[in-house]
Amino acid sequence: MAEQEIILTIQGLKRLEEELEYLRTVRRQQVAERIRQAIEFGDISENSEYEEAKNEQAFIEGRIITLEKKLRQAKLLDQSEVSTEVVTLGSWVRLRDLVTGEESEYEIVGSMEADPNHHRISNLSPVGRALLGQKAGSIVEVNAPAGIQRYEILAIRG
Repeated sequence: MAEQEIILTIQGLKRLEEELEYLRTVRRQQVAERIRQAIEFGDISENSEYEEAKNEQAFIEGRIITLEKKLRQAKLLDQSEVSTEVVTLGSWVRLRDLVTGEESEYEIVGSMEADPNHHRISNLSPVGRALLGQKAGSIVEVNAPAGIQRYEILAIRG
């Protein structure tokens, strides 16, 4: 099966590389030390500290494998290709909620980088999909779990 390309911004790529480095150099050593200490307690068959450390080790190793795979699949988003005419991956979009009048701004990113708390929404999310290809001044309807939401695109920037 072909690997799916993952599009990342330079910030997203850096964040994943930093997480991978931290897991490899810091967390692996911390967990290995916890396992060593747990073994010193004696019988590991009924040693909850040992079991917890081994489970954490398995989680960390799994995350390392996942990050390595994602980084192999990564394609860096070329900021020069980000349009200010229509919403594309990498665009910052200023929106007005047509019910509340509230304004917000989001960057459209790939699913690996999505973080709504930091104004980064996935191009695969309902809002991201509705915005892609739209121009400033457009009204978009988003079929969300809470019902239909309507937004006006106020501005697009790269």
